[in-house]
Amino acid sequence: MTINLTSDHEQLIAEAIKAGTYENSDQMIQRALEVLRAEDRWLEENRTTIDAKIDHALAQFQRGECFSAEESRKDMESRKAAWLSKRAG
Repeated sequence: MTINLTSDHEQLIAEAIKAGTYENSDQMIQRALEVLRAEDRWLEENRTTIDAKIDHALAQFQRGECFSAEESRKDMESRKAAWLSKRAG
């Protein structure tokens, strides 16, 4: 099998090897494939829940139960502050 990498991808691999994160390109590609496999598995295992949340959000939107852009920003800032506060413990 032949795999063609863009120059950007080659540069990312070279930088990771130079930094000592990976010993060679094969090791990095193996890790990338493991991560992709794990993500695919997680998505498949959680597909029903994800679909239900999307359906719920779409129904809320159709009923007009949604935040404006400004309300959404404020909500996310509040959630982030609470999360950071909880982490700082």
